Amino acid sequence: MGVTVDVAYKSLNKFSEVLCGDKVEILQTRDSNIMILADGMGSGVKANILATLTSKILGTMFLNGATLEECVETIVQTLPICQVRQVAYATFSILQVFHNGEAYLVEFDNPSCIFIRGGKLMPIPQNIREVEGKKINEYRFKVQKGDALILMSDGTIHAGVGQLLNFGWLWEDIAQYAVKQYALTISAMRLATAICHACDELYQYRPGDDTTVACMRIINAKPVHLMTGPARDQADDEKMVRDFMGGDETTKRIVCGGTSATIVSRVLKRPLDVSMDYVDPDIPPIAYMKGIELVTEGVLTLNRVIQLLKRYVKNETVSEEFFLELDKPNGASMVAKMLIEDCTELHLYVGKAINSAYQNPGLPFDLGIRQNLVEQLKHVVEEMGKPVTVTYY
Repeated sequence: MGVTVDVAYKSLNKFSEVLCGDKVEILQTRDSNIMILADGMGSGVKANILATLTSKILGTMFLNGATLEECVETIVQTLPICQVRQVAYATFSILQVFHNGEAYLVEFDNPSCIFIRGGKLMPIPQNIREVEGKKINEYRFKVQKGDALILMSDGTIHAGVGQLLNFGWLWEDIAQYAVKQYALTISAMRLATAICHACDELYQYRPGDDTTVACMRIINAKPVHLMTGPARDQADDEKMVRDFMGGDETTKRIVCGGTSATIVSRVLKRPLDVSMDYVDPDIPPIAYMKGIELVTEGVLTLNRVIQLLKRYVKNETVSEEFFLELDKPNGASMVAKMLIEDCTELHLYVGKAINSAYQNPGLPFDLGIRQNLVEQLKHVVEEMGKPVTVTYY
């Protein structure tokens, strides 16, 4: 079984703190995906440094094939000891999912992983090992398509302590809330954001601790093909469209640009039906074509798409309001939503013809607006952890 994952996290800073004392590291190896959540002791700058050191050390060592014992030994020897409490550093959780479906979970003093399968909570057995005097839980298991695995810092279980709840939000209650939010179609980011938002409400929007929820969904591969701009040589139109229409039944296709849509319509001999609904005055309306998921205008739409994706990558701006904007029926929101929630790899098919409406025809393509947008789009999607290939015509 070839496993594909959707990974995302959401953090709340402790009230009045600029930096978060939790740190999430998302890594890829040749045969696996790794998610590390480290929670630095205390809050603010010190906790941020401790969590960052912990996650970076663990990530670097795991990528280089180090054993758990070597990782923990390095953490113990590297991070300072608190002079007051006489304890070190940070707590951490590590989740590694291999492409063959094998999974490996390591937990040290963080709330236990929430494991949801088929809408039901799956138990994670206690398999405690002592490494360098630290009690660590290890669990090896197999994942299936549709599984959701959620790592948390202890800010989640502290939510509401002494305010709305006497003893905080119990792990069992968080798990049941996650199960209610779970659906086969919900993305990792929506699931993480929903749990984080509930914590924020319990804290009455003044978090008493850094709070992080990191989610990994096991999903089917979802390739997206996006075509924009006409080919420099009109003779390449058919080849460009043929490549763009490649892939299998799971591939979704987006055309960005009026000229591009006209070319696809001509080559495929399919009618192009332009919508007259201006749902957003700043974004031109979409169009419809059989076999194409989305047909939009080019430069203005792509520019808004990139703005939305940059907000998503920044993470702290992702909220329920962000998802409301993502759900709007305008072309830019629809493209951004597909790239965030319905895409595991992006293939860009880019024409290098000069459009005099957007740039000086005397300038080379490399300096053009469309090329700049393509480079920005490639970069931000790669920052989301998704591979991007670009083919020019």
